[in-house]
Amino acid sequence: MNIMSIDGYNARIEFDPELDLFRGEILGLNGGADFYGKDPGDLRTEFKKSLEVFLAVCKEKGIEPHRHFSGRFNLRISPELHEQLAIVAEAEGKSINALAQEALRERIAG
Repeated sequence: MNIMSIDGYNARIEFDPELDLFRGEILGLNGGADFYGKDPGDLRTEFKKSLEVFLAVCKEKGIEPHRHFSGRFNLRISPELHEQLAIVAEAEGKSINALAQEALRERIAG
């Protein structure tokens, strides 16, 4: 993944061939904040500037800068995969939810 982190905030970095610059988008915010740079050092500088502006605007308007996550989401899978998950979960003495959480944690860590 092309992720840059500063002060506990994360941004996805992609290359914009039309501008011949790297573009960063700060993730997990209650709004959009992006920035551009020609190299990693420039990206870090612009990330900090963009984040500072975003946080200042949020403070001025009384908006919580972080997006709220409930801890719940729906996942649509095939009936065949659902059956396989149920069998594996039951065999391991776990719920499908516990099995899914383990897989998701492994994916994020790996």
